[in-house]
Amino acid sequence: MIGNDMVKDIEKVLISQEELSKIVKDLGAKISEEYKDRDLLLVSILKGSVIFMADLMREITIPCNIDFMAVSSYGSGTKSSGVVKIIKDLDKSIEGKDLLIVEDILDSGRTLNYIREILLARNPKSIRICTLFDKPERREVDLYADYIGSRVPNEFIVGYGLDYNEYYRNLPYIGVLKESVYSE
Repeated sequence: MIGNDMVKDIEKVLISQEELSKIVKDLGAKISEEYKDRDLLLVSILKGSVIFMADLMREITIPCNIDFMAVSSYGSGTKSSGVVKIIKDLDKSIEGKDLLIVEDILDSGRTLNYIREILLARNPKSIRICTLFDKPERREVDLYADYIGSRVPNEFIVGYGLDYNEYYRNLPYIGVLKESVYSE
């Protein structure tokens, strides 16, 4: 991978940069409407959601605060290990806040369910989930997002923050990674 042109590793473009922009704009408008007159705190789950979070917060037209949380459950593999480790916790108290967890993809749901349970114990006024992508057929826990940008097929997707082995996050679109890249 190192030194290779990333584009060669992409089987096909699943969602274009233009389509992503429209998805994020629509989510921002909906969140702005539903959270007006509330104390909104956006919590980005790093690293994957950083690009989505940056674009989403620019589309939200109401006052809000942001914070970041970093967790690890994948390592360098393609499947979740099931063990979740908090690498960076929130900097602010969430007690009494209307919390919106911003995630790049809701897959098995195990990691996000774990994060949600931890945050619920901190007494926010409300917790909702906004995911850019949803893969419902991979769900292993009873967890659903309140805001979904797009449902995606059960393929290995990268770009716009989504990675394989920390690469491909900087692609401006969502691409399906060639199986030969991750099965080596």
